[in-house]
Amino acid sequence: MTRLRAGERHLIRFTLNGTKMEGEAEPRTLLTDFLRQSVGATGTHVGCEHGVCGACTVTVDGSLTRACLMLAVQIDGADVRTVEGLAPSPDRLGILQKAFRRNHALQCGFCTAGILMSLDHFLRRNPSPGEGEIRDLLSGHLCRCTGYTPIVRAALEAAAELSEESRNKEASDA
Repeated sequence: MTRLRAGERHLIRFTLNGTKMEGEAEPRTLLTDFLRQSVGATGTHVGCEHGVCGACTVTVDGSLTRACLMLAVQIDGADVRTVEGLAPSPDRLGILQKAFRRNHALQCGFCTAGILMSLDHFLRRNPSPGEGEIRDLLSGHLCRCTGYTPIVRAALEAAAELSEESRNKEASDA
């Protein structure tokens, strides 16, 4: 393992939302700060900086990660996905994002990025969740505006739409 020196900037090569990237960071730089300040992925929010609120949730190599608890140098060689990667293109929203908009699950929007990342990760693995499962997932996120009800409604709606899309794809492939 390479020994990193404090105060020196180190090259980090990684994939961000499907695009090869590189940047430099000191060993003490948090992933949240690196994403926001060095890479420009400002959808990743900095909330509690203790891993409790969930606003900074991203995926690193397919695992949900609290970016405020990870150092930027740890993503060297990794595949990182942020909320910016949820939309199919810059001018279109993804299914989950559209459901949030339709159900007014955004409010101030501060927690939304992390919640979207967790729900996207969850729905990819559990396409037909129940309300209790979604509420359990959301217990790892702090949202002060919505009371969670519109978020749960949006998640259930998106899950139904994603399941229908999956069934249609399977039928067309057959």
